[in-house]
Amino acid sequence: MAFSLFDFREKYRAKIIHEWVDRLSTQVGEQYARRPRKELYGTCTGAFEANFQLLLHDDYGPIDLFIDKITRLRLGSGFLLSDVQKAFELYRTIAIPLLARDCTHEEFLEQVTKVNHCLSYTTHRFSDHFQKMHEERILEQNRLLEEKVRTRTRELRQSQLKYKGLVEEITDGYFVIQKEVIVFANQAYCQMHGCALEEVLGRKFSLFVAPDDRRKVLTIYRRSLTKKPMMPRTFEYLRLTKDGKMFPTEILAKNTHYENRLSSIGICRDITQRLQMEQRVREAERMAYIGQITTSLSHEIRNPLSAVKMNLQILQNHPKLRGNDARRIDISVREVMRLERILSQLLDFAKPLRMEYGPVDVNHLVISCEELLDTKLSAEKIAIVTDLDPAVPLIHADGERLSQALINLMLNAIEASPMEGRIRIRTRFFRNGGNPQTRITVEDEGAGVLEKDRQEIFRPFFTTKSKGTGLGLAIIKRIAEAHGGDVEVSSVPPAGASFTIILPSGQA
Repeated sequence: MAFSLFDFREKYRAKIIHEWVDRLSTQVGEQYARRPRKELYGTCTGAFEANFQLLLHDDYGPIDLFIDKITRLRLGSGFLLSDVQKAFELYRTIAIPLLARDCTHEEFLEQVTKVNHCLSYTTHRFSDHFQKMHEERILEQNRLLEEKVRTRTRELRQSQLKYKGLVEEITDGYFVIQKEVIVFANQAYCQMHGCALEEVLGRKFSLFVAPDDRRKVLTIYRRSLTKKPMMPRTFEYLRLTKDGKMFPTEILAKNTHYENRLSSIGICRDITQRLQMEQRVREAERMAYIGQITTSLSHEIRNPLSAVKMNLQILQNHPKLRGNDARRIDISVREVMRLERILSQLLDFAKPLRMEYGPVDVNHLVISCEELLDTKLSAEKIAIVTDLDPAVPLIHADGERLSQALINLMLNAIEASPMEGRIRIRTRFFRNGGNPQTRITVEDEGAGVLEKDRQEIFRPFFTTKSKGTGLGLAIIKRIAEAHGGDVEVSSVPPAGASFTIILPSGQA
């Protein structure tokens, strides 16, 4: 019976693939030994089928596809070219002895020639393909490496620009000192000292320190150079500007190396506002203490004062009072009532504000306060002129506290105004970007406020009146600030003063 390669394939397919896998795992190399057997069965089966397509049908397509696939797989896993060539050769060593069993001498020579041709084609094509793909991969890796170098170079450049931008854009002063001389400074540092960059670089750092603080600052700097490790240090001093002004400043400094030289880098920050805040906190603590004393004393004074007032009012109605006695008692009653008002103000100031927020119509509030003071205005023959902005919205506020502040301003205006004078009250709504505001302004025709007193009039107990506690404007400012607002004062030409309560105008 003539030899059939198709029958040979069906008869020995499983045996050839199984033995091929066994030899790959034990005879070729560590790379193959580490591969899962399932994977090896897949690749050996693929190679077996591709080989027989060439042997049976002279079809090179399947073997070309398999070579392309196995080349990518083995190249990607780092296999040696010689190991893959050995793997292909195993097919020959397994198949030829089996052919010898089933073929005649002439048939055996014919089939071995076909197998040799198949393996020769496979090995050479794989070697060429492997080498080509290997070179392509090297070129690709070189390209990727060059791209990576370009990217890293670009990122480094961007990082340097970003760092430089940050240093230039920060609001704190940044500087570098070498041997007490400034070798680098950002714009903020120059602006803090009122100088151009060329007026800063190359000059001694001590020239930008107030004379009284130079010795202290230089001592800290020189001592830091001798200490190890070079720990950061923070200290405060007065900086000196180009025009001779001095401002409180804080420096965070550290020794390091800049351009391969021992240097001191520092960040300086203006602390004027912080010190002012600390002063306000101390003032608040002082006022809290005063408030405690005031509350205690007020209660102690109010009880006997009420008794004195009641007895004086009884004496006012005594039928035997004659001449100046009645007038003296009237004066005493008025003074006792004045003392009671002063005590009420002190108690109001001493107590913490308790706010009850709700929607408030500011224009309506102005009209209500005017009606409450109508009797006093008529007695003083003073007219009120109102100019109410209809665009003013409802605001979220404590209506009672705002009424208290507005009435106090109106009473001050009445006291300041001459007989038959005029008081102007106006409301305005300002959008002010994303921070809308409502303003209530009260203007009088009095003597006005001196420039030197404008910063002081809102301080508790400061007053320019012969009779007064100096708490009225302090309470008004306190109420405005409790609403997140403020109070401004200015002069009104040719005479008079203008007080404006500024309130945030979010949705009520």
